[in-house]
Amino acid sequence: MYTNQPINESAQSPFGKHFKQCGGFWGRKFSEGNPWGHKLHQFMNNRKAVNIEETDAAYIVALYAAGLKKEHFKISIHDEVLTIRYALNEPGNDARYIYQEHQAGPFERSFKLNNKVLTDNVNAVYEEGVLKVTLTKNPETTKPAQEVNIL
Repeated sequence: MYTNQPINESAQSPFGKHFKQCGGFWGRKFSEGNPWGHKLHQFMNNRKAVNIEETDAAYIVALYAAGLKKEHFKISIHDEVLTIRYALNEPGNDARYIYQEHQAGPFERSFKLNNKVLTDNVNAVYEEGVLKVTLTKNPETTKPAQEVNIL
């Protein structure tokens, strides 16, 4: 069984007696019986981290989603919005966890493109837990920065 080591359980700590296992008194207080706890945890766990890199020719959206299956990703562009979805088409897992921090559930991330990419030239690859979507820049709308002289 998973047990979390308390920060300080010494006799000098007035809070030490409350920190036992699995987060102690406050860990249980905020996880058990909290009507928002499960939904908040589910929301926070399903928001996947994203880095967006800009090169001279493209934008590269890197979505970090380790342990997921490539075939469950759906990528679409509609009205200048890139949407990355992950939807499970399988029945729920009947596993009986005694402790669970990671749950692979559905999620969605969307990004406004602002006419800066060629929507007919988009590529995606999922390797080593990272989904990389490459969006080729639109040369007509992507102009280099212009210097302004200060008078």
